[in-house]
Amino acid sequence: MITGERMAAVDENAAALGVPRKQLMESSGHAVARAVREVAEPADRVVIVAGRGNNGGDAFVAARFLDDYDVTTLLLGRAETIGTEIARENWDALQRADHDAREVTDSSQFSLPEADVVVDAMLGTGISGDLREPAATAAETITDADATVVAVDVPSGFDADAGEHADNGVDADRVVTFHDAKPGLEDLAAEITVADIGIPAAAERFVGPGDVSLARPYDREGRPYVIGGGPYTGAPALAAQAALRAGSELPFVAAPESVAGEIQSYAEDLIVQPYESEVLTPETAEDLLETAQRYDNVVVIGPGLGTADETLAAVRRFLESYAGRAVVDADALEIVPDVETAATLVCTPNRGELAAMGGPEADSLRDAVDEIETFAAELGHVVLAKGDIDVVTDGDRTRLNRAGTPGMKVGGTGDTLAGIVAALLEHADPLDAAAAAAHVNGLAGERLAETNEHGFLASDLLAEIPAVLWDGGDRDV
Repeated sequence: MITGERMAAVDENAAALGVPRKQLMESSGHAVARAVREVAEPADRVVIVAGRGNNGGDAFVAARFLDDYDVTTLLLGRAETIGTEIARENWDALQRADHDAREVTDSSQFSLPEADVVVDAMLGTGISGDLREPAATAAETITDADATVVAVDVPSGFDADAGEHADNGVDADRVVTFHDAKPGLEDLAAEITVADIGIPAAAERFVGPGDVSLARPYDREGRPYVIGGGPYTGAPALAAQAALRAGSELPFVAAPESVAGEIQSYAEDLIVQPYESEVLTPETAEDLLETAQRYDNVVVIGPGLGTADETLAAVRRFLESYAGRAVVDADALEIVPDVETAATLVCTPNRGELAAMGGPEADSLRDAVDEIETFAAELGHVVLAKGDIDVVTDGDRTRLNRAGTPGMKVGGTGDTLAGIVAALLEHADPLDAAAAAAHVNGLAGERLAETNEHGFLASDLLAEIPAVLWDGGDRDV
């Protein structure tokens, strides 16, 4: 089962793999035509009611495969406002081939011709709430018609993410949905057909540009709280700067007073909050916890903390009491398997840290995907295991990230990754945020490798993050 939101990401990933949406639309339209032929009698009259998006485009294709029937296609709106190029091309194909295809520009004048079968292709996935005009009038007319109603992907008015159907949505007799069932369709009083339209399994398995589109922020928001530093200073600075580059509004770094100035010196954009002890202590953790809870921060805990006994005790105390969202990295990771927490965690271990946490030992993470998935399920948190292939899993759903380069073995790239995860976690699902962050971090490394394959630094990644996140996420999966 797949939500409408996730389906859009998979479509985009498929295009990156070489299966463009135009090809998928052709397959979708053919599937709709097959469904119509299964319910229609010879010489039946078929009326297609189409919207101006790709859902309508699927139906325009279907019309070309229904020449044995008396077919009329009604477009709700003007053809010049069709929303995508491929849908417009298929509308134009109907016009050039002299199909009966008409524009309906005034919803008050909407009239459904006499029909034996009506194809509802007004609105697809990504739409929620009650229908508005002109779809509302058309939906009422379609539902009241004495005809078999075939819906394209979902009935108009059906929310493919929440699985809810609007009160004024179309009541379909049959639904032809694509690639996989959508949540809630099984509750409708309709026959559901899932059509294979040729989306490769890799479009779901491997992280791609669709995952980046799904998780990217469209406004600056969030104030990640990086708890790190002590023995090491560069790690928390990199994490905070990466969060800033990935769309966070105002990252903060909480660090020992003895190193706060050094961390601040890495970038004038950083806001560093010093505390008095030399390393993180349980007492200090209590104060930081209060701050994180008060401001509902996404927390990054671990970069540069060190492994002193009192520091690990402090991490344990923090996580035991924290109920928000947190990225756990580096030195803090070894605490996670033994701690009871209500927090939503994304853990970002490398191969060695994964094994130390109780996960599998493997030279290649790709060979241990099943074991990592089982480990994440037992852990109860999202695991982003960093390696030659990054494995991102919550124990149920798993994504593999192939973006990256050998040059990223340089120290600090895991810290930039933690910061990107934190930025995306402000608004995205934990698994989606982790998967997209891994891809963005890896693509940033690939961009640098084009001119400096092995000589770049983790700090060099920072300048590439915005370009990848907002402009460059459409590289090959």
